[in-house]
Amino acid sequence: MTKRQIPHHPSRATTKPQRHRSAHCLRILRALSAFIDDELPRQICQEIRQHLGACPRCEEFVASLRQTVSLCRHSPAPVLSPDDRALMREKILAAIRQ
Repeated sequence: MTKRQIPHHPSRATTKPQRHRSAHCLRILRALSAFIDDELPRQICQEIRQHLGACPRCEEFVASLRQTVSLCRHSPAPVLSPDDRALMREKILAAIRQ
């Protein structure tokens, strides 16, 4: 029995197979900020879009992230008292230590 030859397709030569494992999702998630801000090369953006179209978990995360960024951009920053700032800093540092 002989193996079939698959014709060479130029666009498939550079396209990586879709993977939906945690490591691949993590790599995609690490690039999302730059992706949303349109700071990545076109090829990487295309790879991310393909992954998002096939990975519902990542797609949902990106939608949530876009909404969060939009809300932050359109909402005024709250004014915090020095006491509030100190308390917030203490809570953040305590959370980091855990």
